[in-house]
Amino acid sequence: MMFDWRRLRFVLLFSIAWGLMIGAHWKSGPMSAVVRTVLLGLTAMLVFGLFEQWPKRLPRWLARWVLQVVSVALVMPPATAIIYALTTPHDAPPFYEDQDRKEGFGMLAGLGLFVAPWVALGALLRQKDALARHQALAFDLERSQLERQALDARLSLLQAQVAPHFLFNTLANVQALVDTGSPQAAVVLRSLIAYLRAAVPRLHETSSTIGQELHLIHAYLELMHMRMPDRLQFALYADPPVLELRCPPMTLLTLAENAVRHGIDPSEEGGRIDIYVQRRGERCMVRVADTGAGLQPTGQGLGTGLTTLRERLELAFGGDVQLRVHAQPPRGVVAELEFPAQGAAD
Repeated sequence: MMFDWRRLRFVLLFSIAWGLMIGAHWKSGPMSAVVRTVLLGLTAMLVFGLFEQWPKRLPRWLARWVLQVVSVALVMPPATAIIYALTTPHDAPPFYEDQDRKEGFGMLAGLGLFVAPWVALGALLRQKDALARHQALAFDLERSQLERQALDARLSLLQAQVAPHFLFNTLANVQALVDTGSPQAAVVLRSLIAYLRAAVPRLHETSSTIGQELHLIHAYLELMHMRMPDRLQFALYADPPVLELRCPPMTLLTLAENAVRHGIDPSEEGGRIDIYVQRRGERCMVRVADTGAGLQPTGQGLGTGLTTLRERLELAFGGDVQLRVHAQPPRGVVAELEFPAQGAAD
């Protein structure tokens, strides 16, 4: 801090300007004045920096800025005398015996005694202002980090809620096969175990891609098709460019699982699920349509799965997301999801 380049640059520029200004009236010329003012300025800078760091502790009645300003003022006369003594030729009389040089000494020492403390005060004010700005930036950064941590914690909590919701629904389907003595129960259970081994680890991941989501959806719907081969048909449509787009884990799977749970299962005839994913400009559009039982007036709004999904998406994309659910004539439900199209590395 004592030899900070910006501080040194200011001292040099100020001292040179000061020396040129007063040296215009000196018989020895402005260069002599510049040399002396630069040396005096560097001395003031060293004293200012010294008492900025030393002593480590001061008496409670003495403020450090007072020590710095007073020290800079008091060092000006003796420092000027030493500079004059050092710059006096060996064959010349001492400066105090030469009237012109003595007047120059008095001018330089007097100006130093008057100007240097004010410059020191200005440096202290600038330093405190810079420190205040730095602390404000540090506080803003810390607040942003804490807000981000809070959002991550909230997202993790919501994501943790998806896991039991999804698992319980899927296991209920297997239990239904076991209760009815279906020969498909063992086959479905084996497929479920293999599927869960791949899917469960992703419940705790913070990021996924559309391609990974569609892979899970295909495995899930194949599993559901084995359970009710005559009542469920499905198809997935996705533009290749969207496969690498970022997507919170289990997002599309939640929509597919919701269509099976609330659309196909309650319908005696079963139905079909069609999933479309495409990019429109800077937005990613997802459409999950089923021809199942349709919207049921349960009084619970979107239901647990979709409500949790909406909260997770709002946290992941900063609120820049839309989730719409509406009836599809002649029967069925359409869930439409829209969010920013961001690459997995964004």
